[in-house]
Amino acid sequence: MTLTLGFIGLVTSDMPAALAFYRALGVDIPAGAESAPHVDAVLPDGTTLAWDTVEVIRSFDPNYAVAGGGHRIALAFAHETPTEVDATFARLEAAGYPGHVAPWDAPWGQRYATILDPDGNSIDLFAPRSEA
Repeated sequence: MTLTLGFIGLVTSDMPAALAFYRALGVDIPAGAESAPHVDAVLPDGTTLAWDTVEVIRSFDPNYAVAGGGHRIALAFAHETPTEVDATFARLEAAGYPGHVAPWDAPWGQRYATILDPDGNSIDLFAPRSEA
């Protein structure tokens, strides 16, 4: 058996708000998906992101509780340049999404930043840091 990642699933309390954020990030999400209880979007690299409403999850897991107290997983989106990291962070923050960690130069050689999606998930933005 070869292990492959099938999709990354996110649970959302507000599907329209979640999809608006990921569209602003650059994910191509089908038009009209806001009213669906489950949505899939395939990234250019073939990775599928999927969103389910809390109600969908509770339909088969009635004891499901929304996590609290900080993130347990983060999605990290690669950018080509440090300037792109800064621009994406600024654009999303200007659109009203909370910046969590402003862009900084990480000691592991990347420009890095974290913004929160509407459900409080950490969305990391990173790019190789230019060595000039």
